[in-house]
Amino acid sequence: AVRRHVDALIASGRVCETPERKVRGQARRRGRPAKVFALTDEGRNSFPHAYDDLAVAALTYLRDTGGDDAVTEFAHRRLAPTEARYGAILADVPAERRPAELAAALTTDGYAASAEQAGVGVQVCQHHCPVAHVAADFPQLCEAETEVFGRLLGTHVQRLATIARGDGVCTTHIPGHAGSQAPQASPTSGKVDA
Repeated sequence: AVRRHVDALIASGRVCETPERKVRGQARRRGRPAKVFALTDEGRNSFPHAYDDLAVAALTYLRDTGGDDAVTEFAHRRLAPTEARYGAILADVPAERRPAELAAALTTDGYAASAEQAGVGVQVCQHHCPVAHVAADFPQLCEAETEVFGRLLGTHVQRLATIARGDGVCTTHIPGHAGSQAPQASPTSGKVDA
């Protein structure tokens, strides 16, 4: 009965068989070698995590010991590698296509983003935010991201809504020329429709 349950966990990808660890100085036991099983990453993800609580506690400590400027500096440092990576993606992209390409890059990173024409400009919408619960207490994370978008797109951008503030999506407005229709990035595929 136990083996049937273990086989079901293996088939679902939550458990895998691992080699038995040899303990130094301990003689091998008699009989067939024991089988040892361990949780996979998928198996661990099925249990509750307190990552958001840990992140909020760490940032609260940082704010309490170093002030709001320390949290802002952390937010900028956290985004620096992402800005460099996105900068390389957008380097040779014409200005009118950059919002759609930014949305595609964000989608690849799990933000389920889209870019849509909105009056005189384009709006990049992020339909998912992996740090929303933490950003609710530390808006510096959203502010730093908005600054990064402005630098990547080479223009002033304005954050209109954030999931962290209770809005349905994070929306960033990028002013532009009327009629400069930006291609849309699909929130599920990350591919840009031309």
